[in-house]
Amino acid sequence: MFTVGILTVSDKGWSGERRDTSGEVIREILSTVDFRIVSHNIVPDDMKLIAERLVEWADKDGIDVIITTGGTGLSPRDVTPEATLSVVDRVVPGFAEAMRAESLGKTPMAMLSRAVAGTRGGCLIINLPGSPKAVRECLEPILPVLPHAVETLKGQGGECGSQE
Repeated sequence: MFTVGILTVSDKGWSGERRDTSGEVIREILSTVDFRIVSHNIVPDDMKLIAERLVEWADKDGIDVIITTGGTGLSPRDVTPEATLSVVDRVVPGFAEAMRAESLGKTPMAMLSRAVAGTRGGCLIINLPGSPKAVRECLEPILPVLPHAVETLKGQGGECGSQE
């Protein structure tokens, strides 16, 4: 079983002006697989705070997967991708590519997503959009790959082509 941290990035969610429904959707989807949610927090759209939380969860808490929601658009306050890129060791572009490809089949607005994914040590960090609908559209297609990605990152996975 792998551990997961859900980080909602939202000024309004952080200040209590809006309920965190995107984080709840992530929790609901992950409840169908062998992942255990160990942290679920909300931070404002602040690059330093986002980066600090990602580093804390990856390095200190040893969380296997961190999924962020929010802050991936074009608004001046949308800085989640920059915060993520500032702390990852390696970028894993396939996750963001797959999420955008899936979403583009539903809305042309998907091309505005700046979501990224990468690794920090043994932790996989994936950015999702902020809307509950977009979270579902993006998380569901990558869900089957997450266990293998984490196993491989931790040196436990087999060959990519040998999944049966």
